[in-house]
Amino acid sequence: MPDYEAIRTNNPPFLNTPPLPNPKTAPASLGEAQRVSYLYFLATFVTQHMAGEPLMISDEIRQFVQDEVRDRFLRYVQVYTTSDENNPNTPSTERQWDLLKILKAECEELGLSDVSLSEFGYVYATLKPSEGVDAPVFGLLAHVDTSPDQPGENVKPRRIENWDGSTITYPDDPELTLTTNDSPELAEFVGETIITASGKTLLGADDKAGVAEIMASMAAFKKYPELKHGEIRVIFTPDEEIGRGTVKIDEDKLPKFCYTLDGGYPGELEDENFDAWRVDLKVKGIGVHPGYAKDKMINAVAVTSRLVAMLPEWMTPEHTEKREGFIHVVQVSGDFENASMTAIIRDFEEEGNKEKVEYVQQLARLFEKRYPGLEIEVEVSHQYQNMRDIVRETPEVVDIAERAMIDAGVKVIRKSIRGGTDGARLTQLGHPTPNIFAGGLLFHSRREWVAESSLRKAAEVVLYLAKHWTEK
Repeated sequence: MPDYEAIRTNNPPFLNTPPLPNPKTAPASLGEAQRVSYLYFLATFVTQHMAGEPLMISDEIRQFVQDEVRDRFLRYVQVYTTSDENNPNTPSTERQWDLLKILKAECEELGLSDVSLSEFGYVYATLKPSEGVDAPVFGLLAHVDTSPDQPGENVKPRRIENWDGSTITYPDDPELTLTTNDSPELAEFVGETIITASGKTLLGADDKAGVAEIMASMAAFKKYPELKHGEIRVIFTPDEEIGRGTVKIDEDKLPKFCYTLDGGYPGELEDENFDAWRVDLKVKGIGVHPGYAKDKMINAVAVTSRLVAMLPEWMTPEHTEKREGFIHVVQVSGDFENASMTAIIRDFEEEGNKEKVEYVQQLARLFEKRYPGLEIEVEVSHQYQNMRDIVRETPEVVDIAERAMIDAGVKVIRKSIRGGTDGARLTQLGHPTPNIFAGGLLFHSRREWVAESSLRKAAEVVLYLAKHWTEK
């Protein structure tokens, strides 16, 4: 077996490259940066070969995966699947059914087993194990909906081949541009194929990249029986973008361990997320005719605005990063007699969130004393927990993902999610579910982009995941 700890410690930064040329000509034909990537690939190959472990993915398989994942991604992003947080149904929009039905049919065409589409818009399918393989079952999840933050209808994907590093422009919005200032990661993909939308919509790599990568890997397993695997459960979900991706999931169909493919930059592996709380204030003032209101009126919406202004500015999303938590006011509404305010509170540590909640509660009591007759009702709810402590009780689920990335030639980047995922909720249900990169960047924007090689790399990681689970 390769020395994964040594590779994990010493592997160079991830450099996206197309399938490597002939080893005899590679050093001369590659640039300096790509030479580093090539040498890392070669070292990994030699390590495996000396251990008697042949490289699993051939050039033919790699090209098949590249074509499959690209073609599927370009098709899927053109299906309109924006979710709607104002609709309580699951799925929240009828249009999500269009892609869900396509995926059900394609799972059946691939010969997957137990394929079904539930009344709530969840696609379930099973890849039966290779003959003679007895390995733990694991699951792969991705969501079909796209964010309502940007238009998602009539997405027109385009491929920019052999991108030369110049400013990327958009045919449907000449004023919109994409440069390395907008996304510094672009600089690492010069000479590659970049996929963007046309300028009027988001692209939908979040998370149709994950959907395409899972489907491409399933196609590869079916076409190439030498890719050994145990049983793999596939689940495609609706409404993740509005925080309801798992509310109607059939837990009986979930294996013990799962992975979501819903991350960004290649190599990102996320097993920690925000602990999340929500605070709702209902403010009741005193209404009086404004001409006779002196020392009598308590203007509810004005008082609520003053309360919001008392929240620390340095503790807001626009002033925090990395492991810093925040209080984010997402809604204020009302009139002079009744008003309301909603805030979400985030921190990686539950104790940090409790301190922020207590601050808001004390502020409400302070305002009641300042304005006698004012009533403020405070409702606090715990939305989801940090998956960290649960996932780390079963470290093998993350260890296997790290090994799969290393075998795929990707530098592992352990990250904490400044948000929540379906994986966080599934982890709380007893299914440890770390998040693996899907490759897209600048999500929820019209500048959203993904490199074709990143799509392929994520799909290859799935192939190696299966390999390492067979070794359990």
